[in-house]
Amino acid sequence: MKTTHMIPKFPLGHVVATPGALAALDASGQHPREFLARHVAGDWGEVSKADWRENELSLREGLRVLSAYTTTHGATLWVITDVDRRTSSYM
Repeated sequence: MKTTHMIPKFPLGHVVATPGALAALDASGQHPREFLARHVAGDWGEVSKADWRENELSLREGLRVLSAYTTTHGATLWVITDVDRRTSSYM
């Protein structure tokens, strides 16, 4: 199996998760690392084209970044990194 390493584009800071996000991860058997790696590498998942462009601007301007991913069981996980890059949240 080939492993692809993604290069971080910004710091995640402290990672926190809502109970609903933890339940969705548990139900799918997926690990948060899978989604965090995509988020920090600039793979914003299933956000709109406008949100994708906004995230690219946010990287340059130091604003909030937002990603959306679907688990193998169909639940949507939102990953949000705050403006100051001190916290990333799973929702």
